[in-house]
Amino acid sequence: MSDESIAVRIERLVAEEHDLRNLEEAERDDDDALADERDRLAAIEVELDRCWDLLRQRRALRSAGADPGDATVRDSATVEGYLQ
Repeated sequence: MSDESIAVRIERLVAEEHDLRNLEEAERDDDDALADERDRLAAIEVELDRCWDLLRQRRALRSAGADPGDATVRDSATVEGYLQ
């Protein structure tokens, strides 16, 4: 996976996140629809964190003179456990 393909994935997830947030605003009276949207938003947030983590790993490896291809996608528990 290249930096460019990761960036494209991030852009798509961000666009979907914005669409869902707009739907959430429009459907705030429909509890069932909101629950589904919130579940998907939570999944998108985790996937975005994983993508950003992978991109940062690749950049750090490249900066250190190592192969960015050695970067690995970390599991959600690891990425979500980072301090911010």
